[in-house]
Amino acid sequence: MSAANTGLKCSGCGVGVQTEEKAALGYVPKAALERKPLVCQRCFRMKHYNEALSVTPNQNEFLRLLGGVGDTDSLVVHIVDIFDFEGSLIGGLQRFVGSNPVVLVVNKIDLLPPGVNPNRIRNWVQRRAKEEGLRTVEVLLVSAKRGTGFERLAETLEAHRRGRDVYIVGATNVGKSTLVNRLIADYSDLDAEVTVSSYPGTTLDLIHIPLDDEASVIDTPGIVYETRLTERVPKRYLEGIVPSRPVKPASYQLDAEQTLFFGALARFDFVEGAHQSFTCYVSPALTIHRTKLAKADALYAEHAGELLQPPAKEDLSALPPLTRHRFRVKPGTDVDLYIAGLGWIRANGTSGATVDVHAPKGVKVIMRDALI
Repeated sequence: MSAANTGLKCSGCGVGVQTEEKAALGYVPKAALERKPLVCQRCFRMKHYNEALSVTPNQNEFLRLLGGVGDTDSLVVHIVDIFDFEGSLIGGLQRFVGSNPVVLVVNKIDLLPPGVNPNRIRNWVQRRAKEEGLRTVEVLLVSAKRGTGFERLAETLEAHRRGRDVYIVGATNVGKSTLVNRLIADYSDLDAEVTVSSYPGTTLDLIHIPLDDEASVIDTPGIVYETRLTERVPKRYLEGIVPSRPVKPASYQLDAEQTLFFGALARFDFVEGAHQSFTCYVSPALTIHRTKLAKADALYAEHAGELLQPPAKEDLSALPPLTRHRFRVKPGTDVDLYIAGLGWIRANGTSGATVDVHAPKGVKVIMRDALI
């Protein structure tokens, strides 16, 4: 009988283990079946070599698993990325979870510039979550990577779960597995570790981590949203796009008809308005190039993938063409022009402006109240 038929599961990503197809999910060499903890080849290579194999789970399976949460009596913890809030918030989550209470955990606050007022961030999150139709019993600001806010998170889970299971839900690459691993270390005797990787979609099935004799923390697969730029670029560029340290705001004093390029990934045009400043919140590893609007098209055509990168020229074809989104900033308003998966440009709005944001077709681009 093959391992796939024995009910064994990878302790790293939760997928069923099999020994027959090396290119398929859950492959484990027969000689490795006795290892404890049991991990599939994909998880082993991601952990030890930071290498992602070209195996992807089915998105419909993700939605099926998430849909089952509404049939349970449980506490739901929705993890979002503060640096990519609208891109990582699960649309229609309330429909999936039913009447179960939701704790909204805002991860990666360590990426925000030092000195940001946490109360302002929390109030902003509560307002945006309400606008998106999500009802929450509590909003917590944490850094799973650094452990910031984790003690408060543990107290909140204990107060709201009332002996029930805890479902962890979120989009890919928001830090779910890092958070779950901290729960394993602090609250479980389970001798295992959920696979943590910079690559999206590392958890592939439900992973149960016992909390006590009756209840478990259940890690669900990440929902893949292709409206995020991080899901569109070749994986090797993620480390340059997703910040790993606090973002340093980059302010530009612009006149009308000036342009900012963010590598070859996106473009910001100040079309019309008085001289004013715009502040960019993107990964410190991403190069910003300023030019005149009249020269922008020619610059992109000639230098995308060379002067303007990432991505490199040989990977440009993997991205859809840039699409223009026009916004009008009203005088006296502070707004962000947000590009899902990349970051945002804050417009001070003292005198109003007309701006264009260019991003790969299908990537979410919106104007919102300023986060910072």
